[in-house]
Amino acid sequence: MASAAPASAGFVHVACPKCLAQNRVDAARVLEAPKCGRCETPLLDESVVELDDASFDSFVARTSVPVLVDFWAPWCGPCRQMAPEFSRAARGLKGRARLVKVNTDLSQSLAGRFGIRSIPTLLLLKEGREVGRATGVRPADDLQDWVASA
Repeated sequence: MASAAPASAGFVHVACPKCLAQNRVDAARVLEAPKCGRCETPLLDESVVELDDASFDSFVARTSVPVLVDFWAPWCGPCRQMAPEFSRAARGLKGRARLVKVNTDLSQSLAGRFGIRSIPTLLLLKEGREVGRATGVRPADDLQDWVASA
């Protein structure tokens, strides 16, 4: 996987969750609801982005803020327990990270590439590189602390 393009001093790069265009955002303005320059989709809002085999690499490679990935499946009880905590963490990390979900049933090659053996599994990526991994349900506060300390 390619790493994100290095952010210029005072700027971060964020891929648009809709069109995957790379956007350069003034770091001092990340909390001001920046939008994609191409399609006007919010870039660093509190939503959780759903990615798949086709969109994952482009999104991660074009995003210099931390990306927290939740590998999950709809039939998984612990994954369903994790979903509201993950959404809560996304709200708390608004402007500082992007939280994404990957359905392992629909993205089996991606799950295989990352060696996902149990779900939910969380990966923390910085500049496109894995810097942390956790398995199982985690509270939103723990997720926010994990991203902040990485």
